[in-house]
Amino acid sequence: MGHQRTGAGASPDSSSESYPVRTEEDLLAVRHAVRSATQALGFRLVDQTRVVTAASELARNAYIHGGGGTLTLESLRQARGAGLRLTVRDDGPGIPDLEGALTDGFTTGAGLGHGLGGARRLMHDFEVRSAPGKGTVVTAVRWADR
Repeated sequence: MGHQRTGAGASPDSSSESYPVRTEEDLLAVRHAVRSATQALGFRLVDQTRVVTAASELARNAYIHGGGGTLTLESLRQARGAGLRLTVRDDGPGIPDLEGALTDGFTTGAGLGHGLGGARRLMHDFEVRSAPGKGTVVTAVRWADR
């Protein structure tokens, strides 16, 4: 398959899997993987949909704007409950106007401009690191029990 299990930095209470984001088929595989992960962690249907929607948007951005990348899913289990961390990396041109990109209505293409800002609203924690010419890393977490 197109993913690999990684153990670096994982504790007995977490696990991670990485998926390539290089083709349209990869985008579909990411959606299925995220849906399966949220189901396994006990997310309610509405929260499953939130996480799948955010992951889909972030993966599509990496594919279209970043020239491809990787999505890593990390299952989190802590005293406060189960969660899922999404980390999407690309080696693209970076986001020159990050503040603008997080604003609704901002678009660099034919989209509606709800991408990064919309994904941020769907998750509990959200961080973007980007530098011109150095790519982008988006990390987002949603907890099942909040």
